[in-house]
Amino acid sequence: MAKKKAIESVYRISQLARLFRLSRSTLLYYDRIGLLRPSGRTGANYREYSDADRMRLEQICRYRRTGMSLETIESVLAAPRQKTVKALERRLEALNREIHDLRSQQQTIVELLKDKSVIAGTRVMDKQRWVAVLRAAGLDDAAMGQWHVAFERMSPEAHQDFLESLGIDATEIAEIRLWAAENSD
Repeated sequence: MAKKKAIESVYRISQLARLFRLSRSTLLYYDRIGLLRPSGRTGANYREYSDADRMRLEQICRYRRTGMSLETIESVLAAPRQKTVKALERRLEALNREIHDLRSQQQTIVELLKDKSVIAGTRVMDKQRWVAVLRAAGLDDAAMGQWHVAFERMSPEAHQDFLESLGIDATEIAEIRLWAAENSD
């Protein structure tokens, strides 16, 4: 019994654009810069994209959602897996720096506003509000201490980031983290 050959799909530019919620001009641009070239052309010179092209576009879109530039995406797609991992790690580090910078800006605005009623209606969480949430959840000082110990032990960098996001100054953060490390099991 002969094996059946899988039928490969062929996509026109508008079909592929609609499938990924992109504009036709985006795909034309990707073709122009060599990021996504169609696998073929019809007799009337229309672009035709294969399943492999669709899968490449899926990867491109996934990497775009990380905020990578098209230039970086092109190099990632051509690189071995270990270079892809390095590029993603660099992007994650850049995002962490951006988040830190945005939190600093947020805290500066909070300090400038000084009007707690304005801040109460925002997504800003400061130390006072966080402690109030923990107390409302039934945590006493000992339980909050254990929370810090567990956070420090399981994810020290995230603990640092979280404390910074509350607008706690560097000296107090260092004291909290040192206490948590010293009181770890």
